[in-house]
Amino acid sequence: MSAPEPTMSHAGAAEAALLVLVDPVARRLDGESVRIAKDVLCAGAAAKICLPEGPEEFARALARRGHRRPVIVGDDRALVRAVSLLYRDRELADGALALVPVGAPSALALARSLGVPTGAVAAARAVLDGRVRRCDLLVDDSDGVVLGGLRLAPPPAVARARVRQGPGGGGVGAGGPASVWSACRSLVRTLVRPPVGGAGGPGGSGGVGVGTHRLRIEADGVVISDVDRLVRDVSVVSRGGAAEVIVRTGDSAAPVTARALSVTVSGADFRYRADHHLTGPVRRRTWTLRAGAWGLTLPR
Repeated sequence: MSAPEPTMSHAGAAEAALLVLVDPVARRLDGESVRIAKDVLCAGAAAKICLPEGPEEFARALARRGHRRPVIVGDDRALVRAVSLLYRDRELADGALALVPVGAPSALALARSLGVPTGAVAAARAVLDGRVRRCDLLVDDSDGVVLGGLRLAPPPAVARARVRQGPGGGGVGAGGPASVWSACRSLVRTLVRPPVGGAGGPGGSGGVGVGTHRLRIEADGVVISDVDRLVRDVSVVSRGGAAEVIVRTGDSAAPVTARALSVTVSGADFRYRADHHLTGPVRRRTWTLRAGAWGLTLPR
């Protein structure tokens, strides 16, 4: 659904016309920040406010934006959804996106890493007065996109062991309701992690726990780790026009690093977390770097 569109009297309003897509999760979590963002944007530009109730309405509104510049009011997931839709329609190069981050702090790690202000007023002003920065994109062979980074998820057996043991190492059956609650929190931490990259990279850092895979990792067609070595952790981050790959093995050897334009992981079934989304199991996936593939409006 759409709210009435305000009129603009100053010159250049057509060039500044915005399509403001307010994610339903943002409306539920922080209606006040959404209201502030709408007020600032409508005061500075001809803004059409859309309030989609779900992914299908979100996609339809974005596809019908015309010449309006899309502004996403929501968390990292909403931004990734918009970039994914524009990429699949081959329209990423047609303009730039803007984001007003609204959501839980843990759901805004990607926005922070990209340089988007996290306050509603500052972010909305950046939409109106900022400049476009071209950002790299990792695209996989199923048309999935990665804005920040991706990381290998622990094997399912490791996740199940965490639930059985709980953070204190005791069984779920030991200790009564408190232990059950601890196990549930452990499961949430296992399945819900912020976007990840290398240490200090986009999306923050954080280990995936003990667990090993037998995988082949190739960087630009060159094997940098094969199935004869147990792999504990793989992370891929787009940085400086290349994909930065870090492979940590199950032994005490130093991490294997590489920079490449394409990265392929293959072998036994594995899962991975790209930005906020957990995918898999898959047996083979290739990511290709698209340098400067999309534009994001940031403060000057």
